[in-house]
Amino acid sequence: MSSKLPAGVRFLGAEPGAVAGWLTHDAPTDRDIASCVGCGLCLPHCPTYRLTGDETASPRGRIAAMRAVSEGRAAVDATFSRYMDLCLGCRACEDACPSLVPYGRLLDGAKAEVMAVRARRARLVRVLGLDILLDHKWAITALSAYLPFVRPFLPPRLRRLVPRVSLRELARPIPAVTLPKGHARGTVAVLTGCIQDSWFRPINRATVRVLARNGWKVVVPPQTCCGALTAHYGSLGAARRMAAKNAAAFALADADWIVVNSAGCSAQMKEYGELIDRPDVASRVRDLLEFLDEQGFEQPAGSPVARVALHDPCHLLHAQRIFAAPRSVLGQVPGLEVVEIADGDRCCGSAGLYNLFEPAGADRLMRQKAANVAATGCHVVLAGNPGCAVQITAGLAELGVDVEVLHPAELLDRAYRRSARG
Repeated sequence: MSSKLPAGVRFLGAEPGAVAGWLTHDAPTDRDIASCVGCGLCLPHCPTYRLTGDETASPRGRIAAMRAVSEGRAAVDATFSRYMDLCLGCRACEDACPSLVPYGRLLDGAKAEVMAVRARRARLVRVLGLDILLDHKWAITALSAYLPFVRPFLPPRLRRLVPRVSLRELARPIPAVTLPKGHARGTVAVLTGCIQDSWFRPINRATVRVLARNGWKVVVPPQTCCGALTAHYGSLGAARRMAAKNAAAFALADADWIVVNSAGCSAQMKEYGELIDRPDVASRVRDLLEFLDEQGFEQPAGSPVARVALHDPCHLLHAQRIFAAPRSVLGQVPGLEVVEIADGDRCCGSAGLYNLFEPAGADRLMRQKAANVAATGCHVVLAGNPGCAVQITAGLAELGVDVEVLHPAELLDRAYRRSARG
């Protein structure tokens, strides 16, 4: 295989004092790097390449940069770090790749290298926020309790990305055990998440009600963050620690399945087999609509709305390759029309914390997504990931369009409640 960089990618000259080659044991492996043959089929599917037209903002270009470091021709310097930081991590390239390049794994390894060389202050901020805060749900809940008071004083851009948190919801935790309605089909353990549980607890309540309505005993074991944000920003050691805690907790829950209602979290937990050698946990993880599609569910008598636009979160569509299941489940709700969004496979720009660290690119993607949602003419859009929900809500508000952003669990829960009233 040629070791040349693709056209448009300059040689990564090491900065003064920089050492060529990898620095940590989490670095991308030569085997993974070599799986990329540089065909370029990923380019038209990459959101950052489509925005910039720059080869360095493509998966092929980034892997070429990784190869240069691996071969000792370059260092993990500011140039390399910038290439990696500009990647959304949406993994759309993996869907298009005929060589099955594990780009998500490559990117996480490269981000670990970047974290190792970051300036001490920047590294400290990320460690405090991603490694420590996310590992303590009580701290996230406590900080979230202040949001209603500080939200009015945040800069406009940050304010639109922070949802309105209900103090009443924060004071009412999700029950540890919820018994099934009617005939018991088994037990499911639910990941409530960190940000999801503090900022979007009504979604968790709706998820529990939907599962119980369909005959499942629902248990919520003590748990921590799934580790997705931590892993994707270079702290793989902390991500393994969180994963190990969750694996132990969910093993003790003695559940048949582990159901997750956040696409980023379900994608991360399905990788516990590789991350911490816990395939026993990873194999039982299902995203909510994937689970309902596999196991079957009670059809509501009708839908609370006539038409909905369906957003595909990147970590559901690309990382988990789940496209049909949401459409299958929603298609069984009487009176509900599911409308596709133009360029629905393109990232909304949230991408974990990308909308905070890379606001210019994130905003361009947000406006494209919001415009395409508005063009459907629907008054409701479904998004099965909290980051996507926040980003799409902000984009629609900027457009001045009155479209409600719901989680699919909330729609199903409303449909069941409507059936009970009817």
